[in-house]
Amino acid sequence: MSAETVRSGTGASAELFFEDLTPGRWFDLGVITVDGDEMVAFARRFDPQWYHVDEELAGQSHHGGLIASGFFTVSLFMRAYVDHVLSRAAADASPGLEELRWLAPARAGDRLAVRLDVVGSKPSTARPGLGTVTLTGTMLRLDPDGRPECEVLRTRFRGWFTLRVQPEPVDATEPDGAVDGDDPLPDRPDPAATGAGADPSTEATPDALPGPAPAFAAHPTVTPTGPASPTGPTAPPVNSLDAPTAVLPGPVVSAPPAPAPAGPAGRYGPDTPTAVIPAAREPHGPPEPSYRLHPAEAT
Repeated sequence: MSAETVRSGTGASAELFFEDLTPGRWFDLGVITVDGDEMVAFARRFDPQWYHVDEELAGQSHHGGLIASGFFTVSLFMRAYVDHVLSRAAADASPGLEELRWLAPARAGDRLAVRLDVVGSKPSTARPGLGTVTLTGTMLRLDPDGRPECEVLRTRFRGWFTLRVQPEPVDATEPDGAVDGDDPLPDRPDPAATGAGADPSTEATPDALPGPAPAFAAHPTVTPTGPASPTGPTAPPVNSLDAPTAVLPGPVVSAPPAPAPAGPAGRYGPDTPTAVIPAAREPHGPPEPSYRLHPAEAT
C-alpha cells in the first residue's frame, strides 16, 4: 500500500501518519461554545436524568441549573478531534481508552478550549502495518476574558494510525519450505512426535511461522490431559471413566439426603449415595475481580 492511496478519517487524502505523531507533539483543537438546545436534546435522547433535562428541578438543586451529560461533553471533544486531526490523519480504529474523567460540569454557553497531546507511540503488535499512539485530551472552561478557569474533561486513549513506510510483505504460502500433502500441517503436531517421551517444546506452533497467523490459530485445539500415573507418563483423558476426580480448593459442601421417594429402593432410589461437591471457593466469598476475567487486549 502506498502513502498516496491512504485515506484520512473523513475520506480525504491522509497527510499525517504514525511516524508524524511523536511523543511531545500537541494539537490545538479550537474553542467550542456549548449550545443549550443541543445539550438538552442529546440528554433527552441518550441520558434523560433530571439534572440534564428538567430546568426547574435542576435550578432548585445544588447544581443551580441544567448541566450537560458527560457523554455530550466527550462527544464535543470527539468532534473537535475529528475536525482538527482525524480529518488529516491516516487513522484506523481505536483499541480503547484508559481514562475518562469529568472534572467539572459543562453548561449552556460555556466556552471550552480543547487540546490533544501525544504521549506515546509504538508499532502495533496486533495490527501489522499500523502503529499504536497514546493520546491525552483536555477541555478547559474559559472565563469571559478567555483565560482558563477550570478543567472540565480529561481523557487518555489509544488510536491506530497507518505507517507511512509499510513493512515488506511476507509470502506465507511457503513457510520455511513448501508443505506437501503428506506432511502434517504446521499447527497440527505429528502424531509420531506426541507419544511417550516427546518434548512438547519442540512442536511447531503458528507463532514460529513468518507472516500473519492463520484464523484458526486464534482458537487452538485443546487436548485434555491428567496427572502422571504409575503405569504411564499421562493419565487417561478427562472424559474417560478411569480419569481421576479433580479436587478443587475450598471446603467440601455436602448436600443433605433427599426424602425417600415412594416405591422400591434401587439404582435411583433412596439407597443412592449423596453427591459430594467440591467448592471452588468460599460459598459466600467475594467474586473474582473483573480484570481477571477480561485479559488486556494486545496492541
